[in-house]
Amino acid sequence: MTGRIPQQFIDELMTRVDLVEVIDARVPLRKAGRDYMARCPFHDEKTPSFTVSPEKQFYHCFGCGAHGTAIGFLMEYERLDFIEAVQELAARVGMSLPQTEASPAAAAPKSKDLHELLAQATTFYRRQLREHSQAKRAVDYLKGRGLSGEIAAEFDIGFAPAGWDNLLRALGNGAQARLVEAGLLVEKPGGGYYDRFRDRVMFPIRDPRGRVIGFGGRVLSDDTPKYLNSPETPVFHKGRELYGLYEARKALRQFDRLLVVEGYMDVVALAQFGIRYAVATLGTAITREHLERVFRVVPEVVFCFDGDRAGREAAWRAVENALPMMSDGRTARFMFLPEGEDPDTLVRKEGQESFEARIANSVTLSEFFYTTLARQTDIYSRDGRARLVELARPVLSKVPDGAFRRMMLERLAEIARMDVAALRGLVGAGKIAAPARPRPVARTAGSVARSPVRMAIEMLLYRPELARIAGDPQTLAGLDVAGADLLVKLLELLQAQPHLNAGAVIEHWRGSQEGRHLATLAQWSPTVPEGVDAEFSGTLRRLREQALEQRVEHLLHKDKVEGLSAAEKDELRRLLPLAKGSQK
Repeated sequence: MTGRIPQQFIDELMTRVDLVEVIDARVPLRKAGRDYMARCPFHDEKTPSFTVSPEKQFYHCFGCGAHGTAIGFLMEYERLDFIEAVQELAARVGMSLPQTEASPAAAAPKSKDLHELLAQATTFYRRQLREHSQAKRAVDYLKGRGLSGEIAAEFDIGFAPAGWDNLLRALGNGAQARLVEAGLLVEKPGGGYYDRFRDRVMFPIRDPRGRVIGFGGRVLSDDTPKYLNSPETPVFHKGRELYGLYEARKALRQFDRLLVVEGYMDVVALAQFGIRYAVATLGTAITREHLERVFRVVPEVVFCFDGDRAGREAAWRAVENALPMMSDGRTARFMFLPEGEDPDTLVRKEGQESFEARIANSVTLSEFFYTTLARQTDIYSRDGRARLVELARPVLSKVPDGAFRRMMLERLAEIARMDVAALRGLVGAGKIAAPARPRPVARTAGSVARSPVRMAIEMLLYRPELARIAGDPQTLAGLDVAGADLLVKLLELLQAQPHLNAGAVIEHWRGSQEGRHLATLAQWSPTVPEGVDAEFSGTLRRLREQALEQRVEHLLHKDKVEGLSAAEKDELRRLLPLAKGSQK
């Protein structure tokens, strides 16, 4: 289903887009025969099983079963909805969405307006850092923190001058209400507006697509709060956004770890010292939404906290949020900083190599978990060990089934001096991990258990141009076999639009059971590609013979039961010799 976007537009888009380029910009691919391969971005794996077919414009993972088109990839990888994914791809190939009454381009979605205003604000703040008479204070502050002009430019750092209406005068012009909605202006109770950010160094916050969705502003005086973030808006939700994630993915083609720090300056300073995989929460504790985003990108997260009591309490909250997400293949570690240091100051003192050595030697989640609990009881007494089990039990019960859960229980059993089976009974069955996508069985042209209809559809998706040698699809219209109706529709579509690839075909049936069936069949590839033409012709011939035999049997049965009309008698006389000939 294409919603408000005409199918003709989707067809053209899917023939222009190169799926290899779309995926390679996000997940590095390498050539492997006719296809491309990578480690799957949708599950943790060490051996690449994710394949991309440039001919089909279709991706498939033999490990987790993920598969789809360029639109489907953006929807799952970037967490876009259908309309957003189409807009992203259309912009990539220079297409404009049709200006129809129902189209999102004509409707001017609210989020698009806000993104445009936020982009304009970013440009305004950057210009103020270069040109405003007050900017020297901001420049001196950034230089004093050791930032180079290059890194400041890369992160689009800007300056909001002191004053109540600098941005208002620059961007207002009838858009005041929209600027309030974007979190850039504040509406006065008695009427009128004023700038939310004043006399602050400005850090744009970007979403995974690189669009500015909000700002963090660092005060230049002794005023509080030291940092001021954009409020919640239709495009900005600080409980799930991570500052620096877009820049990290842009700078590094491939990485396996994210370092979660607390401040904007920490991210920027670490980037300047070559540590490009740091991200920051936006003045909030780490949330489940943060971790879901992290684990979609990398298998390992390292939390960086102060070594004081407040830092360890924050680390424990991170543990409570991380444990329910620790499925097999995921790793979490904790790095505690020396007293009085933060990542910004420490990396300047030690340099990249020493700082990354600290990351490598950081504490594992399991070690921090049991060390923290052990501090709350006497593990050398029986009562103390019982208390340890009671403290651990409600938290461990949320861990998904798998190797990590077994390891955590075995470690608890070791400390508590208990039998693992008995301990497992006390902790309970725990959270059931989300079921993995079924691993499909790879099929080849010679595989058994493939009906002729299935074979024909698979070959058409592999080589849509075969529809040109298929003859009239209506000769199969009466075939009483599962999937025959879909085969007829597919032949008619490809004969009418021979330029369509498999990805475009699948998008014709998006959201339907037929579409899901086609996506499954598109995973097939022949063992001997050169033999597909002959096999396809032979398969269609057998299906036509089967359709002919079924029609003759139907007419003969009807003749016995209720008789035939004159037209049906003529049809039977015409078909009988053909049916007998097909049986020879």
